[in-house]
This record gives sequence, structure tokens and C-alpha cells, in this order.
Amino acid sequence: VILATTTSTVDSSLLDLLIPIFERQTGFRVKTIAVGTGQALAMGEKGEADVLLVHAPEAEQKLVDSGVLIHRKLVMHNDFVLVGPESDPAGISKQTINTALKTIFEKRAIFISRGDDSGTHKKESALWKEVGLDPRGNPWYQESGQGMGATLQMAAQKAGYTLTDRATYLALKDRVELVILCEGDKPLHNIYHVMQVNPERFRKVNAVGAKAFVDFMVANETQTIIGDFGRKRYGEPLFFPDAAGQ
Repeated sequence: VILATTTSTVDSSLLDLLIPIFERQTGFRVKTIAVGTGQALAMGEKGEADVLLVHAPEAEQKLVDSGVLIHRKLVMHNDFVLVGPESDPAGISKQTINTALKTIFEKRAIFISRGDDSGTHKKESALWKEVGLDPRGNPWYQESGQGMGATLQMAAQKAGYTLTDRATYLALKDRVELVILCEGDKPLHNIYHVMQVNPERFRKVNAVGAKAFVDFMVANETQTIIGDFGRKRYGEPLFFPDAAGQ
């Protein structure tokens, strides 16, 4: 089974826990390809993956509507947080995300963007659009073109700000000198769905394996594991299970 997914599910080690369980239960082998959500969706669109676990609801829905993806199910959510150096040079601590972005823009504070069409990058772009600002092309606005872990490290090195999913930040917190400055706003919710590529569109996809993975991700047992994941190590769960009652 070829699973195309986001770097955040891999960086947080959630899949390291879940995939061996799925493989034991079903006998399928999983090949995980961790890319930005945009690239994962593109792989689905070309029939290069069997199943997707991603976090860009609007972009996903378009491909469901066009018949490329089927059996889309809500799996879990976490949230995005705006992190930066503890010294907080732009003074954005405790501001709402909209105000914080305006402040960063006005003060030309260093901001590191993923710039890779990932779910996080899509969210960041939507947040800038929401406040009516376009930071691209400014010297203080820099793109890493890499996954979340590498982007956090770059922000720490440059004492800049970045938008990250909470799970990856908590998993790497000890290694990067960055603190959470903005959190909890409604626009920062980060929602994950699982879905399979339509075998009627692409003959070569592993439809049985893909459907088994979709069912596995929303099964009660898996959802319990997701809800507990990270609690011991970080004192809080990294993801919140959402599949019940679909």
C-alpha cells in the first residue's frame, strides 16, 4: 500500500506507531511517502499513491468532487501555532494570529515560510490573505522549501518566526530554541482526513489495501491510540481523534 502523507504525521512519529499495527492486523506492507499535502494530493491525482492522509480540507474536497478520491473520512485534528524566539523581537506574544501577522509585516521581522505547497504552507498563505497582506518578495520573508522539522531549525537559527503544526513543534521542542507565541485561535485548527484514490480512475492502485487503511485509521482502537499519543512524553496529546460519529 502506498501512503502519501504530510511531513507532520511522520515528524511527530505517529505513523511509526500506527503502521506496524496496521501491517500486523492486515498483512499489507505500507510504503510511506512523506511530502507536503499539495504534493501528496498531486500524487493521488496521478494515481501514484493508493491512500492519502492529509490536512488541506478545501483542496481535498475538490478532488473528491472530481471523482479522483473516494471514502474521505475525518481522522483527527491538532492545531497550528506561531512560534518564534523567546526574546520575541516583534512583540507578538498573546496577540491573535491576525494581529500578530500584521505586526510581523509592519516590523519586517524575519519570517520563515515552508514555501512548499504543504498543508501548513497553504494555511499560512490563507492567514496572510485573511489580513490582506502579501509578504512574498520581502527580504525578511524567507522560504525554506523544506519539511516542518527543517523549517523550525531554520527559524531557530535566524531567530525568526514560523507557523508550525503543534505536534511537530512538541516533538522537536528540545532541539529548537523557539517558543509558542500565538495559539488557540479558531483559524489555527488543523484537520486531517484519510481517503483512497479511486480505483475506477487508476487500475493499478491497490484498492483493497487502501480501503483497509482508511478503515483502520477510523477504527475505535486506532482512534484511542491517536488520542493517547504523546501524552506520556509531552504531557499533552499531539492529536485529537475525530472519527467517532461519522
